[in-house]
Amino acid sequence: MPATKTYILSNYNEQKHSWQSDILGIEMNMLTFGTEGFPIVLFPTSMGMSNENKDFKLLEAIGWFIEQGIVKVYCPDSIDKHSWYNDDATPEQKVKNHILYDRMLAEELYPRMKEETGFDRIGAAGCSFGGYHAMNFGLRHPDLTAAIFSMAAKFDIKGQLDGFYNDDVYYNNPPDYIAELNDPWLWKMQIFLGSAEFDMCLDANYSMANQLGLKHVQHTLDVTVGEKHDWPCWRKQFPYYLSLLDIEKTKEKI
Repeated sequence: MPATKTYILSNYNEQKHSWQSDILGIEMNMLTFGTEGFPIVLFPTSMGMSNENKDFKLLEAIGWFIEQGIVKVYCPDSIDKHSWYNDDATPEQKVKNHILYDRMLAEELYPRMKEETGFDRIGAAGCSFGGYHAMNFGLRHPDLTAAIFSMAAKFDIKGQLDGFYNDDVYYNNPPDYIAELNDPWLWKMQIFLGSAEFDMCLDANYSMANQLGLKHVQHTLDVTVGEKHDWPCWRKQFPYYLSLLDIEKTKEKI
C-alpha cells in the first residue's frame, strides 16, 4: 500500500472557516490550506462543497506547493444547487443567483485573500464544472486574476438554461464574450487548460484554446493521453500546472 503523506505543524495548515455572506444571504463554508504564497481559489465540481477537493485528494496532490509556501489555497462552497443546477428556479433566476456568487467572490473572498497573502491578483482553479467557474471568474475579473487553472471544463453554460438567453447569460458564457474582451490585464494572465484523450470536454478545451490564441492571450493546453474525465487525471495535471506558474509574473503591473 502506498504511503500517505501527513502534514503536522507545518505550512500545510488546514483550517475551516464559516461566515454569513451579506451578498448571498446564506452561510458559506470554506477550507484553506497554507500560510503564505500565491492565493488560489479552488472551486469544487458541479454542486460540490468546500470539502470536495480535499476528499478527492486534489489538495494532497499539490501538498508540496502548499508546504513550501508557494501557494495558499481557498476552497469555498459552490452555490450551483441554487443557480445553474436549480431545477426549481427559472433560467433567469439561475443566472441572477450565479451573479450574486460572482459578487461574493469579488467583494467578500478576494479582499480576504489579498489581505492574508499580500498579492494583488489571485489564481482561480477548478476541475469539470469548477473549471467553468475558474475560467468565467478569471475572464470577468482579469484585474483581480493573474492565473487560471481549468481542468476538464465545458465553458458553454447555455445548456443549463432551456434556450433562455439575455445579457446576463452572455456575460457569464465565456465562448460568447471572450472575443469582446479588451481589458489590458487579460494579457498579463497565465491560463492553463487541461483535458484528456477520453475527456467528454476535450473539444470545448480545443475551442477555448483557439479563442485565446486568436486574442494572443498566454495559455497552454495539455491533453493527457490515455486518461478520461476523472480525478486521477486532475491529480496529475494540477501540480504540473503549478510547476509552470511564473509567480513573479503574477505581480506585474500594467
